[in-house]
Amino acid sequence: QVQLVESGGGLVQPGGSLRLSCTASGSITSINIMGWYRQVPGKQRELVARIFSGSPYYADSAKGRFTISRDNAKNTVYLQMNSLKPEDTAVYYCNADGGIPHSDGYWEVWGQGTLVTVSS
Repeated sequence: QVQLVESGGGLVQPGGSLRLSCTASGSITSINIMGWYRQVPGKQRELVARIFSGSPYYADSAKGRFTISRDNAKNTVYLQMNSLKPEDTAVYYCNADGGIPHSDGYWEVWGQGTLVTVSS
């Protein structure tokens, strides 16, 4: 069983920065995609950024301000968030999957979430 543990959320002023971390542990042979999503009350969870084989993808809201990176040796993904805005306030969730999709060995897991609050 694979688990994800996130850290790095908190309160920051507009224009500030935060760095989120997410580490996978458990029965891991390989990880395909690692990514970050966010959710605010009453809205659907939305993709912020994901990374696969060293190639990042960003939602429009994250482009130019957020940077996703990954340390495969540590099974860890990071999200560096700069120039934060009040509308970035949300619970941020880490997501990862591994194995071959639609096969018995495929897995996908979510972290417990970490709250990011951008406010003065």
